[in-house]
Amino acid sequence: MTTLRVILDQVIAPVPGGIGRYAEELTRQLIATAPAGCDVEAVVSACSRAELDRLTTLLPGLAELHRLPLARRELSLAWQAGMVGSAAEGLVHAPSVLAPLVKHDRRTEPGKQVVVTVHDTVPWTHPETLTPRGVHFHKAMVHRAWKHADAVVVPTHAVAAELNEIRRFDDRLRVIGGAPSPRLQVPVDADLRAERLGLPPRYVLAVGTLEPRKGLAYLVRAMAHPEAPSDVPLVVAGPDGWGDVDVYGLAESAGLARDRLMVLGRLDDADLAVAYDRATLFVFPSLAEGFGLPVIEAMHFGTPVVHSDDAAVREVAADAGVMVAREPRDSYPERLAQAVYQVANDRTLAERLAVAGPDRARMYDWQDAATETWQLHADL
Repeated sequence: MTTLRVILDQVIAPVPGGIGRYAEELTRQLIATAPAGCDVEAVVSACSRAELDRLTTLLPGLAELHRLPLARRELSLAWQAGMVGSAAEGLVHAPSVLAPLVKHDRRTEPGKQVVVTVHDTVPWTHPETLTPRGVHFHKAMVHRAWKHADAVVVPTHAVAAELNEIRRFDDRLRVIGGAPSPRLQVPVDADLRAERLGLPPRYVLAVGTLEPRKGLAYLVRAMAHPEAPSDVPLVVAGPDGWGDVDVYGLAESAGLARDRLMVLGRLDDADLAVAYDRATLFVFPSLAEGFGLPVIEAMHFGTPVVHSDDAAVREVAADAGVMVAREPRDSYPERLAQAVYQVANDRTLAERLAVAGPDRARMYDWQDAATETWQLHADL
């Protein structure tokens, strides 16, 4: 029996974010698509029995779940220093840079390999949008990956090109993107959920962890701009991240009336599906991304999308959304406001985007991602 061990610590992180969703969905499909004679195990840091039970429920079919003795922060420090213990044994797949990376030679140890996932190059391109500790950790782990990883997965060709300028990974790079979750489906009680959430008849939706690089401050200023539609409020969904992003405080500073803003916090999949499905349009103003999963999720529901011109987001969205230039930065809110007004008031454009979006979203599939991941390990 061949066993693939997946590092799933991001799934149980306080703020799992997009990487947590990526790790969960990929692992679910790795289990479903495991070749004959192969199974999947998971590795996590020290956590509670309740967290272990939640993982077992989320990912039925795991052959085993390994709980390491170190807590998440201590584990990241240990692995950053190359103290990995037994976690580096066998075939290891890390859906993030948190990986047990040590020197090895798979030619003489054919059953030993480590694949790492680098989701973006933000620590180098936009370090001011992350915590100093986060920047240091990511840079250190990418350096270890350059030295010791057998392969590195990136979500887009844009990230592959940027990463290769930082460290020459060359033929060790493999582009495998994410996809909308199959669990993001409009539920039968959608009307009741929309009423409970207080969703207005028309609204602009933004989804993402509340942290500086997501560009939410620019979107709030855009919605307060005279060129934005005054009859379409902004609805924000997503968990709190670092940086103390106070959305209502941003609105007050920008002059956006309180009745033109709703902050819903973290939503479960059913509520999130309702929010996506009923939105007049979705805006993704992010300053830096490696993929931009919410863009594809919104397109999956046929919701017209306005997005920044970040290279990775531009690659993912192709021509299925309305792109807005981030530079010059001081006039970014004005351009966002104009794009929002255009999509909200041009029915022909909105209908075209509603058709193009689902077509684009169908290009991304978790089963395909898992199959490509298994193939990558087989190639090694």
